[in-house]
Amino acid sequence: MRGTIDGLRSPHPLALGLPAIYQEEDPFTIRLTEAFDDVLAPVFSTLDNLPAYFDPSLTPPDFLGWLASWVALELDESWDLGRRRRAVKSGVDLLRRRGTAVGLADELRLATGTEVEVLENGGTAWSLDPGSPMVGTPDPALLVRIVTADAGALDLDRVARIISAGKPAHVPHTVEIVVQAPAKKSRSKAADPAADDSAGDKPPEPEPAT
Repeated sequence: MRGTIDGLRSPHPLALGLPAIYQEEDPFTIRLTEAFDDVLAPVFSTLDNLPAYFDPSLTPPDFLGWLASWVALELDESWDLGRRRRAVKSGVDLLRRRGTAVGLADELRLATGTEVEVLENGGTAWSLDPGSPMVGTPDPALLVRIVTADAGALDLDRVARIISAGKPAHVPHTVEIVVQAPAKKSRSKAADPAADDSAGDKPPEPEPAT
């Protein structure tokens, strides 16, 4: 239940339901019911706005974790409010793909903000030649490759929890961290104020004689 809010008035004051004699001649009873109105006002407000509590874009911040638990999503409280709201909005799609390599990669991308690749040992193929070699390997295995510019920023305990919850229990997994420096953006010649535009220094060519 929501707590009391200063200045929030109840849309249904209890005093209006009292007999007229109390409303006109008993100010003590009126003041007593007003105390209950302060407690009930947040309840009425919550019920009147109940659909907003189930919308990740509108729900109060302290309800985001509650909504995330509906779709088996673990929020990081260090994220800003906008990122947490976007994570909960994508939770339904993640839940649909949970238990698959694609779903596991998407959940890890959301949790780490890095590029993630999930490689399985199995596979499918077809061939017109009898006796063609089978794809994959006979022993179950799962490789999770995380590409990041800062390995120290990764919460490996959380990564391990997400993998354990999203993979088959009997499949062992390996986490591979690839540290890759971010690509430097090259400046175009037009954007570089120090660029030497030699074409602008050329004198105009003479017009041909007629």
